[in-house]
Amino acid sequence: MPLAPLLLALLASLAAAVHPGCMSGQGTAGECHRLDTADRATCVDLHLRTCADAMYNHTAFPTPLEHRSWEAVESSPEYMLLGVLHFLLEGQCNPDLRLLGCAVLAPRCQGGHVRRPCRHVCENLREACKPAFDAIDMAWPYFLDCAHYFAQEEEGCYDPLEQLRGDLDVEEVLPSGLPSTFIRFAHHPYAQMVRVLKRTAARCPQVAKTYSIGRSFDGKDLLVIEFSGRPGQHELMEPEVKLIGNIHGNEVAGREMLIYLAQYLCSEYLLGNPRIQRLINTTRIHLLPSMNPDGYEVAAAEGAGYNGWTSGRQNAQNLDLNRNFPDLTSEYYRLASTRGVRTDHIPISEYYWWGKVAPETKAIMKWIQTTPFVLSASLHGGDLVVSYPFDFSKNPHEKKMFSPTPDEKMFKLLARSYADVHPMMMDRSENRCGGNFLKRGSIINGADWYSFTGGMSDFNYLHTNCFEITVELGCVKFPPEEALYGLWQHNKEPLLNFLEMVHRGIKGVVMDKYGKPVKNARVSVKGIRHDVTTAPDGDYWRLLPPGSHIVIAQAPGYSKVMKRVTIPLRMKRAGRVDFILQPLVMGPKKFLPGHQKAVSGSQDPLREPTEPDLEPPRTRRQPAADGSKPWWWSYFTSLSPYKPRWLLKY
Repeated sequence: MPLAPLLLALLASLAAAVHPGCMSGQGTAGECHRLDTADRATCVDLHLRTCADAMYNHTAFPTPLEHRSWEAVESSPEYMLLGVLHFLLEGQCNPDLRLLGCAVLAPRCQGGHVRRPCRHVCENLREACKPAFDAIDMAWPYFLDCAHYFAQEEEGCYDPLEQLRGDLDVEEVLPSGLPSTFIRFAHHPYAQMVRVLKRTAARCPQVAKTYSIGRSFDGKDLLVIEFSGRPGQHELMEPEVKLIGNIHGNEVAGREMLIYLAQYLCSEYLLGNPRIQRLINTTRIHLLPSMNPDGYEVAAAEGAGYNGWTSGRQNAQNLDLNRNFPDLTSEYYRLASTRGVRTDHIPISEYYWWGKVAPETKAIMKWIQTTPFVLSASLHGGDLVVSYPFDFSKNPHEKKMFSPTPDEKMFKLLARSYADVHPMMMDRSENRCGGNFLKRGSIINGADWYSFTGGMSDFNYLHTNCFEITVELGCVKFPPEEALYGLWQHNKEPLLNFLEMVHRGIKGVVMDKYGKPVKNARVSVKGIRHDVTTAPDGDYWRLLPPGSHIVIAQAPGYSKVMKRVTIPLRMKRAGRVDFILQPLVMGPKKFLPGHQKAVSGSQDPLREPTEPDLEPPRTRRQPAADGSKPWWWSYFTSLSPYKPRWLLKY
């Protein structure tokens, strides 16, 4: 054999050793290429359980990682990692990472050719998912190196995640002869729900758009449709309100009501309905029809009328999402006993993250921290009543105990705004669904009904500016389709009336003497021990009942400003109250009493002084001084003789 080819072969083998899985050679920049040997590939059936839902059925050996048999693939630490990633990352980036990894471990073979996955898909996923790996001190897997195992579009790559969109992007065709304003009063499976929301946004692009706040444990987008005069951005002094359905997967009426509401808002806006146009042009409305799409699939498999009381209630991790939020109410009761200490915007203890936190819960928490929500409602099923915080009793041993917030009067007004215009809630029959709440006006303090911790409504109120109520839409959790139109007729006006309540109280801007907005200034109301804070543009909203109030604006480094405001009984538009803060000239800075002294050892991993940190504290954890391995290391070393040191960051 001539010397030159021999040297070339030796160099190629050395290059493959430097880059595991580089099957043929490297370019001048060091990137991994496979030479055009795809014509010699022999396609075989794909037999990997972890990759059973890949969008192709054939692969070829050897793989890019030099595996030459199914046994070699299945015993590899790379394959084991794919099988447990969704547990390690607590559902984040699932099933995206698994399908991307399958595209490398078992490459797609089609017509005797091996096709590589697209590099841009890998890069986008790495940008989105790298923080999840950092949170558990795990390095980004070498076989997901976008430069080595993935190809450019001009090289004929394919998107291994295309099937996640599946038929979601397919336009839903309405039956012939029906107007575009037609609403189909039926249950909507996940793919159909997504199509309807996207079609609705496409019909009203000037006032609507869809976006995802995250993924469920099984990888479904938590899709929101937004309505606003300028969708996609916060406008100065425009209040933001959210409605959330299907937090329990088997409670489906709220899911359908929000799907119908989205279509109704779009159609009525286009038809020139002055009430709807005014609402959308002055409010930013966010609708999340399904917070628990995985649980819904379990419930829907049993079908309407056959669903058990709990089947599908939890998410795919068997977690009750309305018990999965941080328990800030207990901390509130502790703080409330100390005079002069803030009892609002309570930080999240780091101990909370030591438990199991659902990806759906994390998505909601990130959402409400990055959006200045003023008002919210969570739609449930199982009874017919509106409840409001607190949901956890001030005496933890009492299962039922009236436990009001400092904003008891405002919460009762919010609850009544829904119940008082709901025909069935106002039905005087005690034998009807929810008849036991009739004497209370079909509203109740949550803890006075039954006490529980970890609820979403208490968390909204104690961690942010947002006031949230809970609406139980009926005694049947999964109603039959023939009941859906009637439910919509009963709830359409209450939903609209509640959305309009976001304009009650006062709003304004807090600025310094130069007109510069003051971010995170506190707006207090005398006699109500619960403050709200200003948004980045200095604007604020304070829901208040009718009457006279003394309102105080303050911020570190500025003197307080106090104003008296009077809210008329029938006032339906928030009164504007601006504040101009003067800087303190002399003496040390006076900071507001905070949680630093009151909550020792507490750390809010979702919030930092400058930019919000949206990852748990594990993100910033450094390696142990004794060189010990991360908690997940023993799992891999116990199952395989091959130690995946490429997963270690240090």
